[in-house]
Amino acid sequence: MAVCARLCGVGQSRRCRRRQGHNQQDQGSDSDMEEEEEEQIVGPTQGDGGAAGAAAAAGPSVAREDGSCHVNRAGALDRGGTGPPRPQSLADLPPELLVEIFSLLPGTALPSVALVGKKFRQILNTETIWRRRCMAEFDMKEDLRRMEVGGVSSRDLYVELLHPFRHILGLWQPDIGPYGGLLNVVVDGLFIIGWMYLPPHDPRVEDPMRRRPLFRIHMLESNKATMECMYGHKGPHKGDIQTGKKDEFSTKCNQTDHHRMPGGRQEEFRTWLEEEWGRTLEEIFHEHMQELILMKFIYTSQYDNCLTYRRIYLPPLMPSDLFHPGLFKGTYGSHGLEIVMLSFHGIYLRATKLTGDPNVPAGQLTLDVDLSRPVVLPDLEHQRNIEELSRLVLEVHAEVQREEQEQAKDAPAASRGAAEGACGNASAANWVEEGRVACSHSCQPGPSTSTSPPEAQPFVLPLGVMARNEVYPRTCRKCFYGTGLIAGHGFTSPERTPGLFVLFDEDHFGFIWLELKSFSLYSRLTDQLAHAHAPNMKRFEAMLFNMQSWTS
Repeated sequence: MAVCARLCGVGQSRRCRRRQGHNQQDQGSDSDMEEEEEEQIVGPTQGDGGAAGAAAAAGPSVAREDGSCHVNRAGALDRGGTGPPRPQSLADLPPELLVEIFSLLPGTALPSVALVGKKFRQILNTETIWRRRCMAEFDMKEDLRRMEVGGVSSRDLYVELLHPFRHILGLWQPDIGPYGGLLNVVVDGLFIIGWMYLPPHDPRVEDPMRRRPLFRIHMLESNKATMECMYGHKGPHKGDIQTGKKDEFSTKCNQTDHHRMPGGRQEEFRTWLEEEWGRTLEEIFHEHMQELILMKFIYTSQYDNCLTYRRIYLPPLMPSDLFHPGLFKGTYGSHGLEIVMLSFHGIYLRATKLTGDPNVPAGQLTLDVDLSRPVVLPDLEHQRNIEELSRLVLEVHAEVQREEQEQAKDAPAASRGAAEGACGNASAANWVEEGRVACSHSCQPGPSTSTSPPEAQPFVLPLGVMARNEVYPRTCRKCFYGTGLIAGHGFTSPERTPGLFVLFDEDHFGFIWLELKSFSLYSRLTDQLAHAHAPNMKRFEAMLFNMQSWTS
């Protein structure tokens, strides 16, 4: 720590660096401490045997023979000398300077500091240190003052609530069979709240996402964190949360009677239908759609907010990406609006379902677009002809199939699985492997990295193509060949069918399913999502692989 060295007048010498090296070997890595769920932030200790760990956390020092340190202004070791006494170690610094130093340390380093001795432990009780940690690590500001007026200290808030539950902040997918979902866990005021994100009512893709609280964790009633279930219509009630496994946690409601309504299941269904679809069952004339809605209610209501969640990440932005990846809400016919995650993998653009349906469940690859195969649209008159558009797309599809057959014939047996994966096989292993192979093919053409958007061209849907949204963009930037995943009920006989990917702008795209003669319109989810981005592409691809295996 350069700050510590400047404040106490300590420089670096050969002996200092040697001692620092030994201390760092004993201390271990910060990442290991971060992964330790049961670690104690500040607590009692026996003796001062942990001074070495604190020294490594606090920074290097120049050692004398007796263990103290000092340097003169020229940086040379001073074993005697005259003039005013200089600090021999960090412990000799005034308490106000130590507070400033400790406030700059991450919370995971403070346990080692507390092991140094009584003076350091006493200083770590200073509210300023913990207030700054809450602000720096969890972006808490005005809420801290309200909390302290209520009798909860910043130290207790950090030690008992924010730090123990820091691993559940971010995005999660609930295990609700084929339906999935999107949960965002955030620090919200004096609470940690799990918000379930729901798509807008069908077919209004431009409307903002709806949010429903599923649980909250707080310290309003005691000095210990308390978890409450927020599901149902009777207000907060008792619940439990388990965070044992990495990248996974579970919630349990202890008072499921709070979820029941006086009118029984019929009243619960009517209330759920109005919240989920924004209309009554009588207003939904399509019989098949009524069956799908009733099936979803029966399936999802049986969980009573006792759910397991698995972590998901937003895709990292790469320099070669055609536009910014992220989350989109799109139309899926009778199934209503669903949430997909759009990501780039070399020359491929892929959309993965975060919410799903009984035909194609959450976690599956709904769209797979080849960015090296653009499609040039004809004039508006010919765009209205579905046969003309089909001819353009199917010509590219036939070319892709011929190339894949030749590759499969020439490929050695060991690599044939990867070649079949490039054909659009729905297997999760082949899908991820295909993305890695595509990323390594730097010689193949990919999306343009030009900062200026391409010139917009007129666009109109062909006659006979069904669209939930009658209002859609009438100009587009680019079009590409791609495939979409269709399947029977229960994800039977899955098949990738050719279609046209249409990029309207940075926040909107569409897909024409030629076989279904249907059009899906997608709009970007613009909510600010903290603690959600993948640390790197490898971690993101591993998450996609696991996500697909959950519902396969």
